[in-house]
Amino acid sequence: MSKTPVYILAIESSCDDTSASVICNDKVLSNTVANQAIHAEYGGVVPELASRAHQQNIVPVVQQAIQKANIDKKDLNAIAFTRGPGLMGSLLVGTSFAKSLALSLDIPLLDINHMQGHVLAHFIDEEDSKKPPFPFICLTISGGHTQIVKVEDYFKMSVLGETIDDAVGEAFDKSAKILNLPYPGGPLIDKYAKQGNPLAYKFTKPKVGPMDFSFSGLKTAFLYFIQKQEKENPNFIEENLFDICASLQHTIVTILMDKLKNAVKETGIKHVAIAGGVSANSEIRKRLKETESKYKWTTYIPKFEYTTDNAGMIAIAGYYKYLQNNFSESGVSANARMKVNDIN
Repeated sequence: MSKTPVYILAIESSCDDTSASVICNDKVLSNTVANQAIHAEYGGVVPELASRAHQQNIVPVVQQAIQKANIDKKDLNAIAFTRGPGLMGSLLVGTSFAKSLALSLDIPLLDINHMQGHVLAHFIDEEDSKKPPFPFICLTISGGHTQIVKVEDYFKMSVLGETIDDAVGEAFDKSAKILNLPYPGGPLIDKYAKQGNPLAYKFTKPKVGPMDFSFSGLKTAFLYFIQKQEKENPNFIEENLFDICASLQHTIVTILMDKLKNAVKETGIKHVAIAGGVSANSEIRKRLKETESKYKWTTYIPKFEYTTDNAGMIAIAGYYKYLQNNFSESGVSANARMKVNDIN
């Protein structure tokens, strides 16, 4: 592996966060994120508003990332950017900016698969963090994705199972909306669940393939449960919020863990990682850690700052592509529907 300093600027704009990061080899020097608070008014991300906000944020975010890294843009060896998957309007902003900047600096361009970025965040050089050996299993969970991935090399990944309808992050946020919690509600469910009884209420688990997921039915059953309870007691949510959140979270996390167990049994691979925004959930982290003594797994849990959409994970993926001289053509275009195993 190259010991010569390689500086890469990465841009992430797949959804509603504008992020830029500078990496030197596998060490992140800066990781700047601009959030878009406007979506809270609408209870979810509005694509048109997201792309407009990216246009406003991208220049200052990139400038800040370069300044925090304490380098000059002339020191950069390449520009990495998220090609997909994501919202097309948002992706176009990041893609266009990255292509223009690479052209103006006359340096290579690296297009990155967002889902691969989540997985490869585990290879960022951080104190007190261990990097998983190949092959390993990665549970990638976010607002838009839920899948179990077998990772055989930096860019050799295959999906063992995935959701057939809603993603787990979507299930958390929509259930939170049913409870009249503000968007994004997933972190609030996690917060309130810590004070509740996870066995207070029982919700049925969907019957799908051994490594596939389904959260649509659970979400509907949860809605009917709340509606029924509120008919009997209009103050049901207010009086039982902690227990409701704890029980719902317990059900969702149990589903995730059951599928992971099936994946380990099927593959024989006991190195297990989590990635994506929902991997910040405290119950998932706790339950995964427990498997080390219970099932003799070796687990890999990312730092909080590398769980949600961020450019640090795009930068590390870019670094490994750079080492392979796997550069992009100037005509590369955004791809909103990329899969984790799509070869860039």
